[in-house]
Amino acid sequence: MPRIPASPPRISIQQARNLHLHAQGLLTAPAAMPEPADLLACIERMGVLQIDTIHVVARSPYLVLFSRLGNYPAHWLEHALEQGRIFECWSHEACFAPASTYALHQAHRAHGGREKHWASKHALRAHSAQRAGMDAVLEHIRQHGPSRSSDFESARREPGGWWAWKDEKRWLEALFARGELMVARRERFQRVYDLSERVLERMQIETGEQMPPQADVARQLVLDAVRALGIAQARWINDYFRTTPRLKDADLAPLLASGMLLPVSVSGWQQPAYVHRDHAGALQACVKDTLQATHTALLSPFDPLVWDRERGQAMFDFDYTLECYVPEAKRRYGYFVLPVLHCGRIVARLDAKAHRESGEFEIKQIHLQPGVEPATELAGGLAAAIRRCADWHATPKVRVRRSRPVGFAALLRKALIQG
Repeated sequence: MPRIPASPPRISIQQARNLHLHAQGLLTAPAAMPEPADLLACIERMGVLQIDTIHVVARSPYLVLFSRLGNYPAHWLEHALEQGRIFECWSHEACFAPASTYALHQAHRAHGGREKHWASKHALRAHSAQRAGMDAVLEHIRQHGPSRSSDFESARREPGGWWAWKDEKRWLEALFARGELMVARRERFQRVYDLSERVLERMQIETGEQMPPQADVARQLVLDAVRALGIAQARWINDYFRTTPRLKDADLAPLLASGMLLPVSVSGWQQPAYVHRDHAGALQACVKDTLQATHTALLSPFDPLVWDRERGQAMFDFDYTLECYVPEAKRRYGYFVLPVLHCGRIVARLDAKAHRESGEFEIKQIHLQPGVEPATELAGGLAAAIRRCADWHATPKVRVRRSRPVGFAALLRKALIQG
């Protein structure tokens, strides 16, 4: 049995950030010419890719991939789903996940790992109160094949609740949460549902295999979360796949004893940290200070790097709240603010909108983080990242309106012109 080092390696907070970025695929700039296989590898590396429909810039899953892949065709994501290389599930929230992890997510759901999630609670209520309607929707799909919500006509919509969805939409979502339906593909980002057995057949997934014990499933999800994070405190781990309960250091002792997890000490952190053994080489590079961050990117608000507020605060000294659900008068930074990653630090937050008809990428305002100097080098790095993102959106005309501090907008405009 591997021995736990008497004295765990000690690294700086910046080295911890670099290890985190290495695991997430954000340490260095992407290859110039990505390939479809790179998209799947990217999702496998993260474990899950959260789905959100807001599209003042690109919808979140596309933007998360762009931050890691660079200029890739967005339709690759839909192709991967339709080809069965990825699937949709409830995990951190609604997510895409690699097909190779289907059995793990299915076992977690079957063992009751999603019972407390709001989608599962809705599905249980709907199945109890509206079983006939759900059965009718299921039979329609069985008889007529893959279907969208818009394929069903409904004369009744409920105010509020599930965003005023019609009954059939709620039933489709409930059947999806129960595992009776899966998402076969998306059309203009609308889900197309089919019977789970038909989707799994296309994915070439056998469903008759014996389900692993609950303890093994929980253990694997912990390991997968730590691998995806690169480095983690115990209390951060359960948020990644939204498992329960929140872990304590004592809970990880068996994984340390087996050598699956490695202990690490990070300067400034009171709690111990943990690294998956797959990242042992990267950890050694951190100890030698040879793992360096050079990438600059605009991040989605739903990027795994920032979706956990507590982790973002500890890792990057970055306190982030999504303000699109906040009344406009109470917003501090903007409707859909993109964190800006620059050479291993989150240095700014940028409120942007892609005006596709006019070809303009509007930066309504950009706020530098406290302590970040508005230097020419920073402006150049951010301008290049903004230009790449704007070009990918097919909105090549970039307009910078305001900044904090005020003078940084002029530096950024100049860098955009020179670039």
